[in-house]
Formats: sequence, C-alpha cells, structure tokens
Amino acid sequence: MSGPGRPDPGRMLEGVRVLDFTQYLAGPTCTRLLVELGAEVIKVELPDGDPVRRLNPQRGGTSGIFIQQNRGKESLVLDLRRPESIEAVHRMIPHVDIVVENATPGVMARRGLGYEQLSAINPRLIMASVSGFGQWGSYAHRSCFDFIAQGMAGLMHMTGEPDGPPYFVGIGVGDVNAGVHAFAGIGYALYQRDRTGRGAHIDVSMVEALLHMQENAVNATSITGGEFQPIRQGRHYQPTSPAGTFKGPEGWIVILCMPNQIGGLWAAMGRPELGSDPRFAEYEARLDNRAELTAMIEAWLATFASDADALAVLEANHVPSGPVLSPADVIDHPWFLERGGVRTVRDGTGGSFVAPAFPFLFDGERPSRDLIAPQLGEQSRAVLARFGLAEAEINALLAAG
Repeated sequence: MSGPGRPDPGRMLEGVRVLDFTQYLAGPTCTRLLVELGAEVIKVELPDGDPVRRLNPQRGGTSGIFIQQNRGKESLVLDLRRPESIEAVHRMIPHVDIVVENATPGVMARRGLGYEQLSAINPRLIMASVSGFGQWGSYAHRSCFDFIAQGMAGLMHMTGEPDGPPYFVGIGVGDVNAGVHAFAGIGYALYQRDRTGRGAHIDVSMVEALLHMQENAVNATSITGGEFQPIRQGRHYQPTSPAGTFKGPEGWIVILCMPNQIGGLWAAMGRPELGSDPRFAEYEARLDNRAELTAMIEAWLATFASDADALAVLEANHVPSGPVLSPADVIDHPWFLERGGVRTVRDGTGGSFVAPAFPFLFDGERPSRDLIAPQLGEQSRAVLARFGLAEAEINALLAAG
C-alpha cells in the first residue's frame, strides 16, 4: 500500500502534454488512462464534437460513455479542414510530448498532421495511431468498428454454440483493448525517448491487438498441421472438463478444474468415489463424458438454496469458481466496492454515476483525481493562449469557427 514518501499515481505523468485527436472509444480509452496518471490531455474536436457526445443515455446533454472516457481532458475546437487551424496545431507541436489519433490511415497526413510532418517540427514527439487494420497494408484504408475487428481476429468465430452462428462479444472489447495497447506502447516510447532523445510512431491495429488475445487457437492449428480446428465452444471449454458455466440454484456459476484440482470438486460434492470412477478418473475420460459430468454437477448445485451457498462450499474445497454477474451487478457488489473497482464520477451538472475504475494499482493505490469531462470547446481560448497565440489570433480562429 502507498504511504509516506510514495508517489501519488495520479501524478506519474505530470508535465507530459498530450494532443488528443481521437473520438469514439479506442483512442479516448488510451488518452483517458494518460490523463488519470496526471498527463495534460487536450482533446481536439471538430466543431460538431466527438460523435459519442450525442449517444444515449445522457446527462446534461452529454452521453455517459463520453463522460466516462473523457474525464479530465480539455476540449479545444479546431476545424482541421481550415489551414489556419493546421497552422495553430503546428505551433503547438514543439511544446507537446504525445499525439494520439484514430483517424483512417492517411487522413492525418493529408491534413499536414502525419507523423513525418509533425516529427520534423519536434523530433522528440511520440505519436500513437490506432486504427482497425494498421497504418499500412492492403486493408489499411478500410473502415473498422469493434465488431468488425472481432470478426477479423477470430474472436467472433470462437464465441457461441459449436453448431450455431458466431456471436459478437457484447462490449467494446476490441476498442478498449486497442486503447490499452496504445497506452502501453506510449509508456515504453517515453522510456526510449529518455534514453535516446528520439520520439516514435506507434501503430496499433484493433485486429492485431485482438488476435494477440488468442492464447491457443492459432498455435494449436499450426502445431497440429491443421488437425486441430478451433471452433466455438458454447458454455464449456474444450481443453478440459469440468470447465464452463453451470446452472446454479439462482443463476449461472463458472467452474474450471484443472487435473490437479479435480479432487476438490469431488470433496465439495461429497462424492469422493468419483475419483476412481472410470468415467471421470482420468483427464481424457472427463472430456469424453462431459455431458454426464455436467448433469451431475448441476444436480448437486440445485440442492443449495442460493448461488452464494454453493460458491461457499466450492471455495472451501479450493475449487476455482465464481458467479456470472451482469454488469449491473457490479455497481454494488461487495468485492468491487472493497477493491475500488467501480467509482462514482461527476457528470459536470452536479450529478454523478458509477463507472469502472482505473484498472491498475500502484503500491496498492489507484489514481483518484476528481476529473470532469469538458463541454465542447470549453477550454479553447485558454488552451490557445497557453501555447502562445496572441489574443487577436485566437479571436480570428474563434470567429472563423
């Protein structure tokens, strides 16, 4: 745990300045992590703003997702189709450490804001570009949203029933995963810059970041020369048994026993004889008799009054297990509250709501700065003045939209 003399994680990146040209979810995830560690993040928005601002549900005219992902940033409105706006950005670049963008590859360069153009102004600049298919290659020009990346990276192929259609994962796993990858890359680029004095261009593809999560399916297909064919697994995990979701007395319970843990399950069930039953004694036999074992486990779970009672017995016998929670359940779940995994954030109108917390702990602490998402263009004048633009120049930019 943190204590006297330990640094505040919310000040780790204090003094680091970021120009954030991102919108939607992947890029804003990256810059949200940076601002929570103390970076100064200036969100450059077009005159109509980040489209996510207008999604529902909203608080005070701004969507919850925008508030969650853009807390603590400053909003600077610049119409990047106008040369005077590009000139303003160029004047800011010598004083900037990091640029993050998630436009379609080529868009920033056509505006005069590509890495080669900006690094010529500031060789120490670090630029992170987040896109669907990367900055080069035959797919670079293609539009990409989260579900498209899930399909391309094989994630969708692996989700659903084996004999049914592929399903998408119903959260922004591709966007957020890419944003966290960009965040990690920036950290190492800052470390490299401290040693060499040079910046770097980080190219993060949503598809490749998701493919990186394939722990077995790709290598198993290659190792077996195609004999292993990855397929959707439904509610049970192919490589071992029991492993998957099981119907409990109230909801669903996850149980996953590796071979060295199966004895705990027999003890929990009060059925030690199953350890010598030829249907279940060996690893391969449990795979062959998965359906019969599943039925026995669910019949045992049905004898409990609640899921919590069943989970307590599983835990007492060291059986890896846990509940299947709805995202709505985490808002007041004791473990999330104890760890601070969810937090209350202010919406800028005097209200508040619960959102996921910063996902890393440093010396037992999370950054805890009280951050509020900006209104569109709220800091435009202040930001431009901070970068040395004269009042007359700022007035001209604002008057031109």
